[in-house]
Order: sequence, then C-alpha cells, then structure tokens
Amino acid sequence: MTTQYPAPTDSSGSEQLRDRIADVLTRARQRTLTLTGCIDEAELVAQHSRLMSPLVWDLAHIGNQEELWLVRDVGSREPVRADLDELYDAFKHARANRPQLPLLDPTQARDYAAVVREKVWDVLECSELQGRPLIDGGFAFGMIAQHEQQHDETMLATHQLRTGAAVLSGAAVPTASVPAAGEIVIPAGEFTMGTSTDAWALDNERPAHRVSVPGFAIDAAPVTNEQYLAFVDDGGYDRPELWSVRGWAHRTEAGLVAPQFWERDPAGHWWRRVFGVMAPLRPHQPVVHVCWFEAEAYANWAGKRLPTEAEWEKAARFDPATGASRRFPWGDTDPEVRTANLGQRHLEPAEVGAYPAGASPAGVHQLIGDVWEWTASSFEPYPGFRAFPYKEYSEVFFGGDYRVLRGGSFGTDPVACRGTFRNWDHPIRRQIFAGFRLARDLRPGEAE
Repeated sequence: MTTQYPAPTDSSGSEQLRDRIADVLTRARQRTLTLTGCIDEAELVAQHSRLMSPLVWDLAHIGNQEELWLVRDVGSREPVRADLDELYDAFKHARANRPQLPLLDPTQARDYAAVVREKVWDVLECSELQGRPLIDGGFAFGMIAQHEQQHDETMLATHQLRTGAAVLSGAAVPTASVPAAGEIVIPAGEFTMGTSTDAWALDNERPAHRVSVPGFAIDAAPVTNEQYLAFVDDGGYDRPELWSVRGWAHRTEAGLVAPQFWERDPAGHWWRRVFGVMAPLRPHQPVVHVCWFEAEAYANWAGKRLPTEAEWEKAARFDPATGASRRFPWGDTDPEVRTANLGQRHLEPAEVGAYPAGASPAGVHQLIGDVWEWTASSFEPYPGFRAFPYKEYSEVFFGGDYRVLRGGSFGTDPVACRGTFRNWDHPIRRQIFAGFRLARDLRPGEAE
C-alpha cells in the first residue's frame, strides 16, 4: 500500500517532504485565521456553548501545542512562553471553565501563534526529518498540522452554535450525479484493518492487523434528511420501544424532537440553520447533527443496525480484486475535489450520489467527507497498540463512554482524514458534524 508521506531517502525526497509539510502547515494556519478573523473580539472571547471553548482559547492552544512539540522538542529551542503551558493544557481545564481563565486576549493570542510559527519554519529548515520516531517522515510536523485542523473543525462547530449574522461562506454543494441508494453486500472474510505504513497515521490507527468479518450488507449512502424525516413523522421521538434505556432517558431529559438545528414552521415545513442562515431542509443531503442514541433509534425503526467499526473500514478500504486495503475507498491517492467533500470547501454535506469518483470498489458512496458516521463500536485500542508520542491523545479515552465515528465531514481537512482515521465522542453529542449509515446481518441463504 502506498504511504502518503514516505520518509526521505535522499536530499530530493527531503525537500519534497519539506514542501508538503510547509503546505499543510500553511493551509491549517490560513483556516485558523479565517475562523478567528471573521468575528469581532467580543465574540472571540465569548463562550457560545458550554460544550465549546472560547475561540480565542483554541487559537492560543494551537500555538502552544506547536511550541511544545516543534519548537522545544523537535527543534530543541528555548521556550517562547513556558508560562502558558498549564493555562492551555486541555486536560487541566474543562471547556466549560475556560472563559474564567486569564487567557491571552485576541491580539496576544495571534501574536503568540505567529511568533511560534516563525520559529517552526526555522526548525523545519534545519530538521533532517529522520533519525528518531518523532521526526521520521516528518511525523511531528504532520501531527501538529492534524492537531490544528482538528481544532479548526471544532471551531467550525462553534461557529454553527453561535447566534447572530452569518460570517462564513462556502461554495454551493454538488447535487447528486448518480443514484446512491439501496444496499451493498460485503462478503465474509479477512481484511487488513489499521495501518503500519502511513507515516502520519496517529497511534490509535496502529498497528495494521488482520480482522475476520462475517458477511454483511451496508447502505450505499448515509441516511438522508428525507429518510430521517420519515422517522420523525412516524413518531420516532415518542416511541420508547425504539430507544435503548439510556437513549430514551437522554431523549427525555434533553427534550429531543428532531436533529439539532432543525426547526418546523407553523405551516409544518422543516428548516435547518446552517451557520446563521435558515434554509429549507434539503431532502437528499445526509442528515447531520444527530447523536449516537438518535442513530440507534432510527436503526431500530428501520429494522437494521449501525455498522461496527471493522465493517465500516472493510466497506471503505477492502479491494476484492487485490485483497489489499486501500488508503481511501477510491484508492491510495490523496482526496481531490471530485472524490470527497472535505476541507470546509462547502459548509454543509453534499447530496448523496454527488461523488461517484469517490465510491469504493464494492459501490459504497461517500464514506469519506460530508458527515462523520457513527458506528456501533466503543473506542478501544487495536491489538499491539502503543501510545505515541503521548498517552493523552488516545490511551486515556480507551474504555470510556465513547463511540467511534469514521470518515470525516465537510469540515475535516484531508490531512486529518483517511480510511484508517478514528474519531470518537460521547453518544449524547450532537454539535459535531455527525450522521450515520445503516448495516444489517445477512439473512439465512442470502448470497455472500
């Protein structure tokens, strides 16, 4: 399988890798500045939801992580602001409490991040990008680019939660170009799950290991607004038999009646708020902003279930012609505009069937981009897992009350999305750009 960021073997390879690192770091910073530069200082320091940090905290935290790993560790440079380490340690301060901290103001946060980035350019120029695991293949730089983009997606979710006039814009999403409905049967058998070769894969994606998966059927596309509306109209939120005990308790306590940001007008028409703009519900888009419990209830209503994480990855990566696991459903090449809705190019999911070039060999559509997809699986380590380079990225979350999400969303950057990438969150979370698709066991006698 082709690796995305091969370790350099000569000066030419080193320079090519250095250029790619510069590109992904620059792209991440441009996005960060867009997300923090489109609102005034009062909104930057405000907390738009107790689930989220003030945007100014994310900005300085991005700079602090870059300083810790690239300036101090990789570059062995003197600290820029060691006094900020505890203040911007995500594990020391819950999001709900961060507005009360003595945070840098917006100007100070921008200046701090800029100073750190200037030092990083010098570190990148001097680094040989090999010689120890942290820098082999530019791993530390790739990790930091992914970290910034992950926070950018979090900041994008904060923008969706804020009230007030729209401040973001994006290109119109593509409409369907091919049918993408029904089910796809994935035959039983082993496949290689995870990776041991992708140089920028994070620790929870490793190591590659063989997994045997019974035959199953999976939907060709994510569940759409139109399909989900049928569940709503059929009283899905008022039928406890469709919900787990925990799910029904949460649905009752939270007063859930529809996906987050859906509103019904007096005439009975449904609308959805999209970054400050009210728009009619688009029937053929994947449903978004539903929690795991809602996805589970819908699956019960539809007589199906959520796919396991292994089923999702096999549907996304397994190539029956070669027996190999691809990096992406369409192959080993990086995402393109024609293969997936990623990178905040659009501000919402595209219609199902809009990316035929991104389909898997089996014919499963839009596994990458558009919406994160809830799976049935809890977040656990792979056999042979080793925390790297720090336990707080993955290990401390294993065994907790988390469900795995796969595939990325329209707000995920390509550097932080691949067929092996694993996301996770609590089953009650709805502010993330999450939807789902369904799967089922094969019936007796059904051809595999």
